[in-house]
Amino acid sequence: MNSDDQFGWTTYESPIGSLTVCADAAGITQIHFPGEAPQLPEVGQRPLAEAIAQLDAYFAGERRAFELDLDLRGSALQKLVWEQLLEIPYGATSTYGEVAQKIDEAAYPTGIEPYARPRVVGAAIGRNPVPVVVPCHRVIGADGSLTGYRGGLDRKRTLLELEGIGIPGKAPEPSRADPQLGLL
Repeated sequence: MNSDDQFGWTTYESPIGSLTVCADAAGITQIHFPGEAPQLPEVGQRPLAEAIAQLDAYFAGERRAFELDLDLRGSALQKLVWEQLLEIPYGATSTYGEVAQKIDEAAYPTGIEPYARPRVVGAAIGRNPVPVVVPCHRVIGADGSLTGYRGGLDRKRTLLELEGIGIPGKAPEPSRADPQLGLL
C-alpha cells in the first residue's frame, strides 16, 4: 500500500463466505467474517487490489504465504502470539501448547503458570484481527481436534483442507465436559 493511502475497506467473496477487509496507510488492520463487520463508512469502500489478488491466489491454491503489510493492534503478548502464527507453514499445524512454549515466559502476565499458558495463547489467537492472513486456523487441539475458531469450525476445517490438511473425525461437540483440555 502507498503511504498516502487512508482507511479503506472492501468486501471479498471467498469460499468461506463474504470477508470484509479493512486497511489503513500502514497495512491490513482487520478481516471480518460474515456478520462481524462493524458499520463502515461508504466513503472508505475501495478495491484494496493487492489484498484481493493475494486472497484470490491463496484460495486458488496458488499462494502459500501472504506478502501484505499488516497493521496489527493488540497487547505486546497478543502481537507475540500473532507473530508465532505467521511462523506456522502452509500445510502444517501447531497446537496451543506448542505456540505457548515458543513465547518467552517473561511475556506472560505475572503468576501465569506454564499449564495455563495455552489458554492465554488461545485467548490471544481468538483476538487475531486478520484471520486467514495471520493463520490462526493452523492451530489445533493437542489431541488433533479442531478447537475454537472465531469464524466457526466449518470455516477452519475448510481452510485446513484447502492447505491439504485432513482433520479426522468430527469437530468437538460444544457441550464437551472440559473444552479447555483441547488447548493443551
